[in-house]
Amino acid sequence: MSGRALVTAGRELLVLALVCGLAACSTIGGVKLGPKAVEGKSPNGFVEMHEVQAAYIGSGAGGGGTLFFNGREYPFGLAAAGIGGIGLSTVDASGDVYNLTRVEQFPGTYGQARYGFAIGNDSAGDLWLQNEQGVILHLKAKRTGLMLTLGGDAVVISLNPQ
Repeated sequence: MSGRALVTAGRELLVLALVCGLAACSTIGGVKLGPKAVEGKSPNGFVEMHEVQAAYIGSGAGGGGTLFFNGREYPFGLAAAGIGGIGLSTVDASGDVYNLTRVEQFPGTYGQARYGFAIGNDSAGDLWLQNEQGVILHLKAKRTGLMLTLGGDAVVISLNPQ
């Protein structure tokens, strides 16, 4: 089998694994996350973030980003631990924030449903996070590295002093 055929077969297996696990990743703490959770709602803010993620059954990540809310920028840090996945990747993600009325609601512990893959610079994935105050983040992730991720995490976000 040529190298190109091996990469193609690997991608097909990753996609199959992702499709099989999507239903398991769409619920956090009994709350359904995904497009239905924000149906009919307008975003209140926007986030950009960068993290490094490592996984082998268990997973861990660290990084930071910026919340854009009410015409201001709020830098934040994040740390995550969870289950599901294998590999090492960097993640650049950005997306919408829902149910945020005060910046004080943003920090906290978020449950994260995640699925995605990275092979070199080819990647795909969505991140849905919700904290204990009902703030929802829907992020599109661009991963670099070698990673298959399918599972859930607890992500702790803290605002950096300004």
